[in-house]
Amino acid sequence: MEIIIICLVTFSAAILTFFSGFGLGTILTPVMLIFFPVEIAIAFTGIIHFSNNIFKLFIVSKSINSEVLIKFGGPAILASFAGSYLLFNINGAEIFYSIFLFGEQRNVTIIKFLVSVLLIIFSLLDLLPFLKNLKFDKKTLPIGGFLSGFFGGLTGNQGALRSAFLIKMDLNKNVFISTTVVISTLVDFTRIGVYSTNLLKVDMNEYFVMGLFSIISGALGSIIGNKLLKKITIETIRSIVAFLILTLASCLLMGII
Repeated sequence: MEIIIICLVTFSAAILTFFSGFGLGTILTPVMLIFFPVEIAIAFTGIIHFSNNIFKLFIVSKSINSEVLIKFGGPAILASFAGSYLLFNINGAEIFYSIFLFGEQRNVTIIKFLVSVLLIIFSLLDLLPFLKNLKFDKKTLPIGGFLSGFFGGLTGNQGALRSAFLIKMDLNKNVFISTTVVISTLVDFTRIGVYSTNLLKVDMNEYFVMGLFSIISGALGSIIGNKLLKKITIETIRSIVAFLILTLASCLLMGII
């Protein structure tokens, strides 16, 4: 039963995140945690995410914008290391406030609160009519890359900030999707290196079938997403990104994730 559930979630999330450039890990991790220990759930999600990005590269690699990749992706990757380092050297887990939701006390840290506010601001830029035409100049690419990488290292939500910034760069839909895929893959590559050391200690035989079917489901979702891409406009993609970012920010503010 768990194989069916995880494959369906992976397939559906892969379609949705094909357009948004983020969200597969955010959607899949909570489902994985239902069935597996934390370390296995997080590592498996990372492997599926990475495999899905590799597959998407074969689909959309022709539209990569090298200037955006270098000026945005370079600072993002470097800043993600800084953010990850800082996470372990500051009191980022300090509780900012707590709320009771669904019969449980949910805590929100200062870092999650700051990131959620930043995400809400970005989402409103695409949802409020008088701000929709606002564009970011290419000179701001390193700044956007640094912010997404740094806060991504602190919270793990780098994809949302990356998409929120790049969607305002007035890129066409193919360039937006392919460039975010490449940057995401490079970030995933660094994560997999960390996960692999932990996975070597685990007997993976009992998880092999689950992983294989999940990877295949993600690939099928990406194929469907690519087919739908021909029928969808950049405005629709912008709306999807804004909606998902706002949803993610709301979940962060409520302590759900």
